[in-house]
Order: sequence, then C-alpha cells, then structure tokens
Amino acid sequence: MTHTALIVIDLQNDYFAGGAYPQWQAQPVTERILGVIEQARQRQMPVFLVQHLADVSASKAPFFNPGSQGAQIHPSVLQAAAGAEVVVKGFADCFEGTNLDALLQRAGVDRILLCGMMTHNCVTYTALSKAAERYQPVVLADCTSSVDEMIQQIALHALSSRVPVLSAEQALA
Repeated sequence: MTHTALIVIDLQNDYFAGGAYPQWQAQPVTERILGVIEQARQRQMPVFLVQHLADVSASKAPFFNPGSQGAQIHPSVLQAAAGAEVVVKGFADCFEGTNLDALLQRAGVDRILLCGMMTHNCVTYTALSKAAERYQPVVLADCTSSVDEMIQQIALHALSSRVPVLSAEQALA
C-alpha cells in the first residue's frame, strides 16, 4: 500500500503581496494548498513544510534573508499545518543538503505530493531530484505558482514529460 506525504515548498511571506518577490496567484494557490493540507490531516498523511533561507555569507540576498519577516513561512500555512516538520533548505532542490530524505524514510513514505512556489525552480528541481525518484513524486498543478502565468504553464508542461502533473483532486482520489 502506498504511504503518501505532502510537501509544501516555500510558502513564505516574500512571495505574497507586500513581499520582496510576489508570485502570480499566490493567495488563490495558498487557499487551495490549505485545503490540501486539511485533506492530508484528515487522512493522517504526513505534511512537511519547506523553508528556503538565502545564503547571506557574501551579501544580503534579494529575498528570504534569515531572520527576516519575508523568510518566514506564511502564517496561514503554519496554522493549517501546526506541528508539521519544517525542513530548511538553501538550494532549489528540497533534498539537497537537508534531512528531507531521512524524514520521508522514517515515515515510511513511498509517494510524495509536491505543492508550493516557484514551479519553474524549487518545485521542478525537487520533482526531478535523483533523491525524489524513490518517492514517486507527483506535482499538484493547481497548488503551485510561479512568477507569472506563462512561466507557470511552461514549467508544468516541461515537468509533465518526467513526472505526473495532476490536480489536487486527481492526486487525492
């Protein structure tokens, strides 16, 4: 039997209105993700939140600076996923340099549902990660966003040749 986990990637304040790098449809996508988190909770599915923190060793980054309000996970997501494990990353791939693989193995996960921001970058690099292959990654198309609609559609189309790109409803059926 498949044991599925939900991975919520980079729903951080800098990607919302008033943040340093607002994403296209950030609020509607977040509302859909909150619904998926609720469904995951009802199904006792593990939920993992991923937070990107910029490497500021050389200079301040344009966004996601450690300790900044913009780098914090959006409060609605923290509330919906209260108690969820938070994985902090410094690369686009959520597995690179993190404990995500170990957490998934410990939870007995063999399928991951990916949602969040930015489809063309962090969602894609995670879905295509060598480490993700053992987890049958699925990208939730309606629960991802990018810088604009065109980049979003290009990224989803490109991903669809390598991993399943489904609606949340299809993936959770």
